[in-house]
Amino acid sequence: MNPVVIIGSGLAGYTVAREFRKLDKETPLCIVSADDGCFYSKPMLSNALAGGKSAAALAMQSATQMAQQLNADVRAHTRVTAIDTASRTITLNGETLAYSSLVLALGADPIRSTLTGDAADQVIAVNDLQDYARFRAALEGARRVTIIGAGLIGCEFANDLAAAGYAVSVVHPGEYPLTQLLPQEAGQALSASLAGIGVQWHYGSKAVSVERAASGYRVTLSDNTVLETDVVLSAIGLRPRVELARAAGLAVNRGIVTDNYLRTSAADVYALGDCAEVAGMVLPFVLPIMQAARALAKTLAGTPTVVTYPAMPVVIKTPACPVVVSPPPRSVSCVWNAEATSDGVRALAYDADRKLQGFALTGKATTEKAALLPLLPAWL
Repeated sequence: MNPVVIIGSGLAGYTVAREFRKLDKETPLCIVSADDGCFYSKPMLSNALAGGKSAAALAMQSATQMAQQLNADVRAHTRVTAIDTASRTITLNGETLAYSSLVLALGADPIRSTLTGDAADQVIAVNDLQDYARFRAALEGARRVTIIGAGLIGCEFANDLAAAGYAVSVVHPGEYPLTQLLPQEAGQALSASLAGIGVQWHYGSKAVSVERAASGYRVTLSDNTVLETDVVLSAIGLRPRVELARAAGLAVNRGIVTDNYLRTSAADVYALGDCAEVAGMVLPFVLPIMQAARALAKTLAGTPTVVTYPAMPVVIKTPACPVVVSPPPRSVSCVWNAEATSDGVRALAYDADRKLQGFALTGKATTEKAALLPLLPAWL
């Protein structure tokens, strides 16, 4: 019997494997990992520093341990170079491997800024455990860190670094952080709280160049501001990994296109996680991945199951200003109604019929999450 093959050993890949093994103990299972195949919590990367966590400490289980736990063939440091959906095979490290079902859990790559300067190649992006190890090494002896981007990851790193005692500057083209997730009032509350622990904001500008200096680097911004720094961290977003799927002839848009069953355009090939565009949505967050993994495991075990997405709040790990947001669907036009009190910001998103479609809460107002969540419509 040909194995179920999962390409990717991140949260999506390993969660599918775990859920599948709960339902099917015997079908051969192969997990292909381009890195060392250890299991770790990727969301921990952006708040591990203040807690003194090294890269090694974040690794929960090795590839060998995962193979034993899942009764699986885990192939570490192995890169898939081609998928042939007609012959139902993949090519990896020069070998051809047949599959019964193929799961693409490829993840996403950091978007690289178009920086100039003789130190542009020294800018670090943290997207996996190995990246985090390099980042920790770069911080040795450093005092100043410049972060490019104030999205979710940029804000979490800013909080973590400031709490660990670093002088942090954040460069962001918007007027406040998390502009794609939060209304202005909530974003400004987060900005003020992070400024309160020492984060220096540079809004309305972009990093243009990074050059070597006598001590560290010089980052020049589009408004001609020059920042002296020891480490430059890029956190301007992620782009789904679709190249392997595109080369195999699969339908690709923003991500690898799937239907509600997580089926791609090829028979018995599925996709989930950061690489996937499920029913038109790219949701690189933990809760959607867990929902998708459970549904796909049932499908792989012989019971075709659609994925359902209830409203799923995103918790921003910024202890200086706790934030939880359940963004309204992109397809629905909404107006935010926000009020700021001593407990924080309570912002509610209403559609044209005055139906609640989303919320954003900061500070002590985050305790209202449980009461608001049942009022929201499902995403899918």
